Amino acid sequence: MVTTASPVTAELTAALRDVLGDAAVLTAESDRAVYECDGFVIDKNRPDVVVFPRSSEQVAAIVRLCNEHNVVYVPRGAGTSLAGGCLPVGGGVMVVLTRMKDILEINLRDRYAVVEPGVVNVWLTKALAGSGYHYAPDPSSQGACTLGGNVATNSGGPHTLKYGVTVNHVLGVEAVMPDGSIVEFGGPSQQQFGLDLVGALVGSEGTLAIVTKAWVRLTRDPEGYRTMLGVFDSIDDTTNTISEIIAAGIIPAALEMMDQGIIGALEEAFHFGFPLDAEAVLLIEVDGLEAGLDEQRDQIVELCKKNGAREVRQAADAKERQLLWKCRKQAFGAVGRLSPSYCTQDGVVPRTKLPHMLRRIKEIGIKHDVRIVNVFHAGDGNLHPIVLFDERDAEQTKRVLLASHEILDECLACGGSVTGEHGIGVEKIDFMKKMFNEDDLAAMARLREAFNPQGLLSVGKMLPTSGACGLEQKHPGRRAAL
Repeated sequence: MVTTASPVTAELTAALRDVLGDAAVLTAESDRAVYECDGFVIDKNRPDVVVFPRSSEQVAAIVRLCNEHNVVYVPRGAGTSLAGGCLPVGGGVMVVLTRMKDILEINLRDRYAVVEPGVVNVWLTKALAGSGYHYAPDPSSQGACTLGGNVATNSGGPHTLKYGVTVNHVLGVEAVMPDGSIVEFGGPSQQQFGLDLVGALVGSEGTLAIVTKAWVRLTRDPEGYRTMLGVFDSIDDTTNTISEIIAAGIIPAALEMMDQGIIGALEEAFHFGFPLDAEAVLLIEVDGLEAGLDEQRDQIVELCKKNGAREVRQAADAKERQLLWKCRKQAFGAVGRLSPSYCTQDGVVPRTKLPHMLRRIKEIGIKHDVRIVNVFHAGDGNLHPIVLFDERDAEQTKRVLLASHEILDECLACGGSVTGEHGIGVEKIDFMKKMFNEDDLAAMARLREAFNPQGLLSVGKMLPTSGACGLEQKHPGRRAAL
């Protein structure tokens, strides 16, 4: 692995302009400032050059030039990553894929679509409207996040409780390898043979290759939906209801929880009629064949009331269902009404540990004098505590990091994980040694080196063995806080 990369030179910048054109290469400081961080605003570092390829061939040419000049490079989509996944740790060249935004093919007969990495998730949903099919993974940021970014982090979303996360819906990818070659892994066939290299690339956070095309599985639309909102006066009652629904053998399409803090922000934003005095609400949806949906709905209503629900509302029609989901999908945007900055965590715990974790999150917030609100994928135990702060205040930022660290430690103590869908990025490198033993990390490092032997692609990400020291040098304050 490369240990010392070279700075970006005028010669490299000129070569990039020759390949891409002047308008697709940004070097001005004010332009580069836009790309100094993603949704994880605590760590910032500006790339030396930002480039916008429009084809796989251009991406390959960029990679070959970076190799020739020994310069680090990192891919980026829409920048919605919440773990520093596209932070340019070593500066270098940032390869922004948002201009590769075509839906190349929709094949309903064989149930797949072919998309470029810059396609926004919801664009595919809209393109499939009325076809009888949809693309199931639906991150809360689906109105902004790109499918390339979803592949990089193995994104989830509310409906992946029933339908699975991104890796379950990617049939194949085209990728530019770190040597500048263009390779296809998998493809539209439902049956794959040999090593699961597609599975290795999905969720690798751009550390193995740059995905430039994906074949994604399409799912038939369900015949019907029943969408409910359970209103609770107790967090414990809410979380106990979650476990009981799953224990009853019901697998909802989605099972989402929002606490009082989020309810207030959403009500101010959308005026849906949420009860502001409720401690929490559960957004529950079952789907499938019409036969049996009413029975599932009635069973869920009974379980909610058994566990202390004040009321259970049902969406009366498609318009009301869409409004409920609009509120859930835009919950993070509504947080802007509560605080100028926020840091979102992504821990996972067994469902039965949710009552304990919600109590601990509250205790941790009090201990570190930070406000924490919660909205998360309750059905699969994927917590998203949102720590509110002002990033201009260094003392607040330090307390936020300490609180976040403690929350993730508690997730591990409960037998869970420190990420469900946001990835490791730079934020959680310290936790890799807590989640995995040395042999596991060594195996991951060998896989990474097999794909990325020069180590110029996405330095300082995911593995402590291949980048933590670089992050320490660039961001010593963050390490000190932890």
